[in-house]
Amino acid sequence: MARPPAQRPDIDRFLAQARALPAQRRAAPSTRILFALDATASREPTWDLATNQHAELFQAARDAKPDAVAVQLVYYRGFREFHASPWSASPTALLTEMTGVGCRGGLTQIERVLTHALDEAKRQRIDAVVLVGDACEEPHDALAGAAGKLAVLNLPCFVFQEGHDPIAARVFRDIASITGGAHVPFAPGSADQLRALFGAVARYASAGRAGVAAIRHDIVRGLLDQLPP
Repeated sequence: MARPPAQRPDIDRFLAQARALPAQRRAAPSTRILFALDATASREPTWDLATNQHAELFQAARDAKPDAVAVQLVYYRGFREFHASPWSASPTALLTEMTGVGCRGGLTQIERVLTHALDEAKRQRIDAVVLVGDACEEPHDALAGAAGKLAVLNLPCFVFQEGHDPIAARVFRDIASITGGAHVPFAPGSADQLRALFGAVARYASAGRAGVAAIRHDIVRGLLDQLPP
């Protein structure tokens, strides 16, 4: 026997229920990179140029794995001013936020960056932390301890040092070594070096050591030599 046609109230009820269902969510990004910047006064001479160069991280991440990379922008400056953006897969949105940041005098807050990275990593997987800075005014032991907590979570820190301050270099080198990342000094204002370094992190986060090995650049070879086999 043929089924009777559905009554209009039944159809309306079905359509109302369908509309009430949540929209299908987009797949979560498969790669997350926390990007931290020292925005204290010592970086002011090269900040405007550096801001444009920092854009290379977002572009490198997108090139390495289009539509599957999320970045969080973190910066510190002034008197205990610390900012962390929401995670975003939109380079344009984060770049717009970053271009509005100016340098302010203050002490470094590297331990706060590492602690924040630890808190974020406990909530959701993070593949790499990038820290760009030129100085360190915090106790070595405290930073080494914070780095050790990240190492437990297998979260590598890549510290790119603007200039060659020897005190900062020692601390940065140890943070990178403890976490399984890399410390690489770069020449102030060198867009080419930063582009290559950011590309290496994006490749490492998405494809591992083999992804970094595919980049042909002198400064990346120095980074590759520091990564665990």
